[in-house]
Parts: sequence; C-alpha cells; structure tokens
Amino acid sequence: MPFVLAPGHRLVGETRSGYWIEIPSRFEPYRAFVPKPLPPHPALSLTMEDTELASRAGRSLGRLDGVAEIFPDIDIFLSVWLLKEAVYSSQIEGTQSLLSDLLMFEVDQHAEAIDDLRETANYAAAVKAGLDGLKTLPLSLRLLRDAHERLLQSGRGSEQQPGAMRTSQNWIGGTRPGAARYVPPPPEYLADVISDLDKFLNDIPERTPLLIKAALAHAQFETIHPFLDGNGRVGRLLIVLLLCADGALRRPLLYISLFFKRHRDEYYELLQRVRTDGDWESWIRFFLEAVEVTAEEAVASARSAMALFTIDERRIREGMGAASGSALHVLRAMQVSPIANGALLERKTGLSKPTVNTAVQSLIGLNILRELTGKRRNRMFGYDGYLTILQEEKLQA
Repeated sequence: MPFVLAPGHRLVGETRSGYWIEIPSRFEPYRAFVPKPLPPHPALSLTMEDTELASRAGRSLGRLDGVAEIFPDIDIFLSVWLLKEAVYSSQIEGTQSLLSDLLMFEVDQHAEAIDDLRETANYAAAVKAGLDGLKTLPLSLRLLRDAHERLLQSGRGSEQQPGAMRTSQNWIGGTRPGAARYVPPPPEYLADVISDLDKFLNDIPERTPLLIKAALAHAQFETIHPFLDGNGRVGRLLIVLLLCADGALRRPLLYISLFFKRHRDEYYELLQRVRTDGDWESWIRFFLEAVEVTAEEAVASARSAMALFTIDERRIREGMGAASGSALHVLRAMQVSPIANGALLERKTGLSKPTVNTAVQSLIGLNILRELTGKRRNRMFGYDGYLTILQEEKLQA
C-alpha cells in the first residue's frame, strides 16, 4: 500500500526502512521518521558469517534454555534474573540503581527509596506482568500496553499516560523537535505503523527466523516510540517476551540489556543507522552478538551459582551436623532472595523467629552470610558468594 502523507506534511526523503517527512510547526518545521512495514524490502542481505553468527546465537540460547534441565530447581534463579534485567535495562536509561539496592528494596518497600530505585522496581514488575500476560494473550500491542502501565505505575513518568498510546509528538535528544537527534512518527501515523508491527509479530505477511524477528521487532518498536515515556524499557522487554512466546526460552533467563549497556553508544548509533541508511544488517549482527554473549554469560553464572550452592550446603552439613536442618532451610531461602531480613526468612522457611536468628548467626559464623546494615534492629543479611556471582558482570564491562 502506498505511503499517504497527512495534510500539511511534506516528504523530504526515503530510505529502505522508511520515510523522512517535514512537519510544519508554530515555532519551526522539523523532520520526523515513519517506518515502512517489516520485513525489510529489499530483503536482508546476510553473509555466510552472519548466518554462522545466527546459528551460534541460537545454540547459545538453546544452552541457556537447557539450564532448566541440568539443575534440579532452576526456578530459584528466576526472580533474581528478572531483577538483573530490570537493573541493566534501567541503567541504559540513566538510572543509578544497583542490583543490591533493588534486592534490598524488594525486601522492604516501605523504606525510603530514590526515584531511580522505584523506577527499576517498576520495570521488574512490568517484566513479570508481560510474562503472566503471555499465558492468556498472544504477543501483541495490548500486552505491551499492559506492561507499560505497570512500568509507569508510580514515580517518574506516572503522569505520562501509562498504558496509552501517545497523542502528541515526542522526540529523542535536544530540547525541541527541531533540534532533536531523532523524531519518531507523528501521532497521525501511529495507528498504521503499530498495526503493521502487530502483524509482523504474528508472522504476517510471512514467518521470520526468531532471532532475526526479535532484532527487527525491537528496532522497529524503538523507531515508532509509541509511548510518551518508557519506550526503551518496553522495547527491550519485547525481546524477552518474543523469545518466550515462541518457545526459545521456557523461562526468561536472558538479560540482554547487559550487552546493550556495555555498548550503549553503539547500540543507539546502530538503531539510528537503520533509520538514516536503512542499514538493517549491521544492527542484526550487533543483536545476534548480544544474544550469543549474554546467553553464554548467563549459563556460566547459573553454573557458578549451582556450584556455590552445593559447596555451601556441604559446608553446613559438615560444620553443623545434626543441627544443620534449619540453617539449610535459611540458605535455600537466601538462594531465592540473596538479600533478606529476619521477617522475610521466617515467611519463606516457616521457621520461628528464634530458630531463624540462630540459623543466621551460624551461617554468618561460616562466612556464608554477612550482616549488611550494621543495625541492631531491621537488619538485612546478604548471601555474599551468590551476590558476587550475580554482580560480577559489572567487572567485565
């Protein structure tokens, strides 16, 4: 279907990926971009090296999914892995929250928290909402709107129409559209471009290999920028939802935002080159590398964590003998919540307050747990070895 300009708009350029249009404005005219439907035309031109990279990325993703078969209780990782993705995705947008901060906030949400921390916690809730939605809904704009509503439920951005498509112009960089680094489609075009993306997600007009599909869909969502705020985080959430919806991952163990954070400038530059030059291929190579590297690191982290759990459980049995039962219950609760207070441990283990306190002191004596807050009351404890594994990626960045 031919591209139709809205009244008063002028076509000023066209690339393989879309149209540049000039918009009249009361202050100054500005240029915006309206993407063409996916998949790209002409078709993607991928080399043999690209095909091999896609195969490696797929195998790495398969190994990550296979972690669920290797370990007896992979679900113990899920809540923490989701928090990791929340932290990294939010850091791309400039928040300063660390995983340890978020883990503490998850324990005591009544504690005073800076906006960055609430924003990151909201992202973790949005991921969970999106995954829950997949149980009853196909991957669609409706599901993404629900996740967006959860993302902006409180704190910064809560006044930016949570869950609703924007009805005004937004832009990226600069103080006004005329000086922006990038201006997404004006609201007059949103219904059409979002409808096209919805169709592509559901394999219309044709099925696209999954990892290529995820790369294209993420870039297209970022280009459309359909919400007033939170587009980057929802766009990265879309990647995980796609992989889970198509069955490539049974559990959301991939925290791809880590790679994007490490290579933030290149990430944004390649997305922009899709728009300015129609260079889908460079973006796809970057995306496939992100999947391969992140999946392999996630597998290594899971293996390290399971090895640590095995060693520490053996140390408890050997060091405490018949008295080890309660300490093992507490340790397993700390494997799910590596930062916890006494009240949380009581709830998770079903043990009494004195029993939990005794077990915690024993684990501190074995240098497995550490008291983090230095308080006599409302103390929090950290599973030091596990926290080191969870946060070691920042040392690699």
